[in-house]
Amino acid sequence: QVQLVESGGGLVQAGGSLRLSCAASGRTFSGYHMGWFRQAPGKERDFVAAITWGGGSTYYADSVKGRFAISRDNAKNTGWLQMNSLKPEDTAVYYCAATPRYRDLSRTSEYDYWGQGTQVTVSS
Repeated sequence: QVQLVESGGGLVQAGGSLRLSCAASGRTFSGYHMGWFRQAPGKERDFVAAITWGGGSTYYADSVKGRFAISRDNAKNTGWLQMNSLKPEDTAVYYCAATPRYRDLSRTSEYDYWGQGTQVTVSS
């Protein structure tokens, strides 16, 4: 069992930046790939970014390429999502997730463990 806790969300103006953190406990986080997803009210939970367990490969949704960066430090059992040049359409609850498998990390069904979410609001 892996427990995930997101933090770092908040209110920011368009064009600003935030860095979200995902702290893991339980089984060692180093054995899990990590993803970030987001969900606005009334919408599906959408893929944002993913990183493999060793950090060697990263993946991004087209909507955030060039603006967001995913990273991790397994020694700290922590992952991050750096969000720059934020837009109002980035407003959502952001979730981190973990899976021991590597198949399609852009799919919500791939992940076994989820955090509680952290709110990101971007004002225009």
